[in-house]
Amino acid sequence: MNKLFQYAGIAASVCLIAFGIGAAVIGLDGRDRVATELAREQIVGTPDSTIPNQLVNSGSEAQAFAKVIRKHTLEATGGKTYAQMPQYITASGKGTSDKAAAGKDPKTGAPTSNPARQIWVTETALTTALNTAYFAESMATFVMAMGIALLLIGIGLLVLSVKVLRQPSAAEQTQRRASAAAKVAVGAA
Repeated sequence: MNKLFQYAGIAASVCLIAFGIGAAVIGLDGRDRVATELAREQIVGTPDSTIPNQLVNSGSEAQAFAKVIRKHTLEATGGKTYAQMPQYITASGKGTSDKAAAGKDPKTGAPTSNPARQIWVTETALTTALNTAYFAESMATFVMAMGIALLLIGIGLLVLSVKVLRQPSAAEQTQRRASAAAKVAVGAA
């Protein structure tokens, strides 16, 4: 029964090592994919960003650029977020949330939507994508770290399992001691 547990330890350690290597490779591939996909978009940091004139090709750079987009959007909308802005504009171009006071689209007759709100729709789409790249890179890094941890645990378990397999059982130890004592007795005679 003892040998069964010892071999099970070896099998478990081999599984941990395999999963560790697999996770580390998947994490590395995830980080590479984030960098490749971001670089493909050819986003370059603006002069007022923390990454001026630098190609955005990492999660942290994507997050930094998302912050700049938000800053620019707030500047363009007078510091108001999407929810703080009136839904419509009047014929004179002022914002209003009153449908009746809103200017009318000459073609459809519908109230004229506030075009500044569209800036926030675009901002939300762009910053969500950039922040998702940051999250994806962070998760890939975590997966790599977990893979390395599994690999190290597997190696440690393998070392322990092999060491236990090589240790003689209690019966074998008694037999070796008896054999050594017999040799000493024969040598003394």
